[in-house]
Amino acid sequence: VRSNGMWSQQAYLKASNTDSNDFFGFSVDIDGDTIVVGALQEDSSASGVDGDQTNNTLGNSGAAYIFVRVGTVWSQEAYLKASNPQDLARFGASVAISGDTVVIGANTESSNATGVNGDQNNTLATSSGAAYVFVRLAGTWTQEAYLKASNTKANDRFGAKVDISGDTIVVGAASESSDSTGVNGDDTNSGAGASGAAFVFVRSGGVWSQQAYLKASNTEGGDSFGSAVAIDVNTIAIGAVGEGSDARGINGNQNNNNAIASGAVYVFVRSGFVWSQEAYIKASNTDSSDSFGVSVAVSGDTIGIGANFEDSNATGVNGDAADNSAALSGAAYIFLRTGTTWTQQNYLKA
Repeated sequence: VRSNGMWSQQAYLKASNTDSNDFFGFSVDIDGDTIVVGALQEDSSASGVDGDQTNNTLGNSGAAYIFVRVGTVWSQEAYLKASNPQDLARFGASVAISGDTVVIGANTESSNATGVNGDQNNTLATSSGAAYVFVRLAGTWTQEAYLKASNTKANDRFGAKVDISGDTIVVGAASESSDSTGVNGDDTNSGAGASGAAFVFVRSGGVWSQQAYLKASNTEGGDSFGSAVAIDVNTIAIGAVGEGSDARGINGNQNNNNAIASGAVYVFVRSGFVWSQEAYIKASNTDSSDSFGVSVAVSGDTIGIGANFEDSNATGVNGDAADNSAALSGAAYIFLRTGTTWTQQNYLKA
């Protein structure tokens, strides 16, 4: 926590059923005095909220843990499992929280259900993926929804990344394979393997439904659109680490593959109930294999973007981005929106 400009450790958190190889902390999110932590390789066969966590009979089924703060003291409030725990489902691969709502991704869950609250009791679509919504009322957590893609297919890994803002959830499926572009295109084909997609769900009166199916404006196989997702109110940012154009900055030429796996980020905005792409963002120093877009965060009119394989030897803020003598050192980029126009504000290095 920060006090008077100084940071100090307030708590050290562990699972209530700590065990080898559970990967507690693989995913985390916080809102106010509540933290959610994913442990995608936790192994119990429990289902729902606060079940029996003492067994290891369902390998890598996964779990999530809710911690709350009262004053300066943190304590575990809930132990969450999928309503359909499965071997290797990896519930907790991604987590996000907004107020009293948590969404948890299980990117290798395997039912062939589609949409909201479908039949979760089969394993007919291996690693298709799912997401689960939990809500808190008076300190008690319950599952509110079970989310699947509108075009569930094996190995799409829906739920590898999730985020939530109020009554809107975005779910990434970086291995989804349709060749459609833009918003609400044809999701029924598999013409662009691992091009990736993202799905937007909204809640009205406690009921969730899919509002949009998002694809890149330059969909191509292997781009992994949806490898990172972030939302704040009516703005979504989606990373595509495998995208390969050599464009730089905002809305450049996206129709080439001259910088393989340089990565890109796509910004979508909502007006009323309609989503549209607002920007196609590339680094100011686009280079092959930089993985720009491996992580994204949105707050208001500001987006932060990670590029963990970027290679410059710069340090600090806005250094020389042209030198590639520090392989895989990584970088982050800050973009700012004025009106509807995005510009790069900062280039950050360690």
